Amino acid sequence: MKDSPVNSLLTALIQFDKSSNTAVYIQIAQQIINAIQRGYLSAGTALPGTRTFKELFQIHRNTAVAVYDELASQGWVEIIANKGTFILDPKPKKTALKAQSNKIGDVHHYPKHTGFPFETSFLLSSTNEYSETKYSLNDGQPDLRLHPVYEFSKWYSASMKRKSLISKWNPNSKSKNSAFENQLCNYLNASRGFHVQPQNVISTRSTELSLYIISQLVIRNKEIVLVGQLSNHNANMIFQEAGAIIITIPIDENGLDIDYIEKHFTKGKIRCVYICSNRDYPTTYSLSAERRIKLMELAKAYQFAIIEDDYDYDFQLEGTAMLPMASADANGMIIYLGKLGQSFLPSFQTGFVVAPENLIAEAKNYLQMVDRQGDLIQEQMLSELIQEGEIHRLLKKNIITYKRRRDYVCECLKKYFYDTVYFKKPSGGLAIWITFQPSISLLQLAEEASKLDLFLPKTILYQDKKTCAIRLGFGHLNEEEIEIVISKLQLAYTVITTPKIKKAPRW
Repeated sequence: MKDSPVNSLLTALIQFDKSSNTAVYIQIAQQIINAIQRGYLSAGTALPGTRTFKELFQIHRNTAVAVYDELASQGWVEIIANKGTFILDPKPKKTALKAQSNKIGDVHHYPKHTGFPFETSFLLSSTNEYSETKYSLNDGQPDLRLHPVYEFSKWYSASMKRKSLISKWNPNSKSKNSAFENQLCNYLNASRGFHVQPQNVISTRSTELSLYIISQLVIRNKEIVLVGQLSNHNANMIFQEAGAIIITIPIDENGLDIDYIEKHFTKGKIRCVYICSNRDYPTTYSLSAERRIKLMELAKAYQFAIIEDDYDYDFQLEGTAMLPMASADANGMIIYLGKLGQSFLPSFQTGFVVAPENLIAEAKNYLQMVDRQGDLIQEQMLSELIQEGEIHRLLKKNIITYKRRRDYVCECLKKYFYDTVYFKKPSGGLAIWITFQPSISLLQLAEEASKLDLFLPKTILYQDKKTCAIRLGFGHLNEEEIEIVISKLQLAYTVITTPKIKKAPRW
């Protein structure tokens, strides 16, 4: 029976990997299903008995039994006692499962290109870079190793068991504000000096989604958006996709130059100004109190919106963070963006928007269209973490760690670079703005660093006629890693700045 046509076909089509995370019986069952879908095994075909099957593939008989049980549970075969296992008619089946084998998949290829035209966008090109190096820098991301995995597994499990979740997933009537909306307002009022109600706040899955929704509502085609001279690339892409004309404004150590705006623009010419008031991205410079007041006055006089992105408010390492401009906005000119839970794993983080009620109502309508369900388990858990004070405790604990790392980065920069770089220790955030004096080729620096097992993505390199700087994120590195990274960076710097000795020509 081993040489029967069905057995020969199965051995030709099926292969599996015992080291794979997917169970062997699942791998085999998926490939048999694929063979049925492609017509290799027709309805009524008898499959070999489990003893023969186990000998064909050198597997345990229990595994062979599990394969047939899996196929039967999905309706692909019928097991008849004392007769055998037979293929059923696959036509009623709607679900196509992808087999893990490459053998069957190689028979037909899915098309690479559409048969219809569509508009591509250069703005949506990914800026992600990948490297196999052991060490890497980023623009200031938190250390996910500090996430309290054990505690979160308990909190998440408890949130999933809440009976109230069923009614939230299947709402039969319009309900009042959710517990999460109320707790989020309480958190913002306590931490940022707001006096907001749930009708002034909307939560989204990320700050990028928040900005995208706001841009679609506020910006029309060819309207002017002002941003800082070395502004956030992702934000700029979102504005451009909304049809905006982006104009850059000079920045100094006091933040965005508001006088420049007043001198070069008139009432009605500007649609909005995008600003990171607490710490400018990427320079980390804070907008001074005087400029904050002037910008708010100018917004009222010129009738433009201020989009205040407070992306790292939670990471105030010393002193007290300046309250958002939006907390003092009495004229409805400011749209405030932020993120909750930045010390957690990304799946537990959430973005939010604070704005006047009429804009939030429209934003909620937009969000209902693109993300109706949201993450109710996440909201349930975060509302309890806020109510019980866990958010504050975890944040304070992590801030002590990040402050120590920031101070150690500054020590290492002084130790390894002496006076060849300039930086100002930031009062908060997870990145330091480092300027090289004199200028060097940052691309060459990145190339040499890569040879030393250190990856510098282009997104943290800022170089033009006036600027030669790196936004060096340190949050994801412990102190041992910081020492290694800075020493490698200094070695790469030495390689590209040391004059090469030319050999004398031979005559």
